[in-house]
Amino acid sequence: MKRPFAELVGTGRYVPEKVLSNAELEKLVDTSDEWIVERTGIRERRIAGPSETVAYMSKAAADQVLADADLGPEDLDAIILGTASPDRLLPSTACDLQALLGAKNAAAFDVSAACSGFIYGLSMAEGAGMARHVLVVGAERLSTITDYTDRATCILFGDGAGATLVRPGTDGTRGILAAYLKTDGTLAQLLYRPGGGGCHPPDQKLLTDRGYFITMAGREVFTSAVRSMTDACDQALQRAGLTGEQIDLLIPHQANIRIIEATAKHAEIPMEKVYVNIDRYGNTSAASIPIALDECVRSGRITAGMNMMLVAFGGGFTWGSLIVRW
Repeated sequence: MKRPFAELVGTGRYVPEKVLSNAELEKLVDTSDEWIVERTGIRERRIAGPSETVAYMSKAAADQVLADADLGPEDLDAIILGTASPDRLLPSTACDLQALLGAKNAAAFDVSAACSGFIYGLSMAEGAGMARHVLVVGAERLSTITDYTDRATCILFGDGAGATLVRPGTDGTRGILAAYLKTDGTLAQLLYRPGGGGCHPPDQKLLTDRGYFITMAGREVFTSAVRSMTDACDQALQRAGLTGEQIDLLIPHQANIRIIEATAKHAEIPMEKVYVNIDRYGNTSAASIPIALDECVRSGRITAGMNMMLVAFGGGFTWGSLIVRW
């Protein structure tokens, strides 16, 4: 087992108050509460209002982290923000967050790794050897890029933000024990946004062909997600020198309850050791793991010395995992 370089300190989350229930979705597309719950485990998701931008939600989560860590914005050396739904293409949302926080000493940038963005961000923060305090955020406003006429995707996505702080380990026993990141860009078109960027810039056609929104080949994505998340679990456990039995809590990306169950079964981690909140929030992409992490910390589900495994899969395809001793 390697000596931990970086530990996680403090957590925070922000979820909008507005709830979009399965019953309300029934009015928009041909679906039902029973159909959605059976296939995904989702019962409701949160939808951001006009003023609840990605930067706004990120700041709300970041403020809680700084309070937990007894730090001020000026103590931050870097800000890494994972998002697939930035407030705008230029500048990065991390720059807007840096300005909102008043973190005048921090470098700031976005990570675009879809649902794996928070895992990628934590791994990058661990490698930031010159930085003492790195704020890592996962935040999404997926409702702005969701097609509410497409039953395959509109039942899945919600909005929210979560955050934590990464700093050098203090005692050599706590922190990030292992990390694993992987990408397969050959499968990108199974889960992507066809338009809105340089290849399909904004034009009249974009408003009619719905290319601005997320599109997904559900069956193929499900298969790839299970394969990739189980791979990520195997690799992280091997690198940490641990077994599934030694993991006290698994916090997976909240994409689909069936994917979560398959991942836990493969890692030989019983579901009572798996944190699930997909029923309340849906898939919040890069925000799902940090939101769950904060809920676990504040509810007492996580205590000092516990071994946690964080694992995610997202568009790209990207996937990754971290094993953390809290």
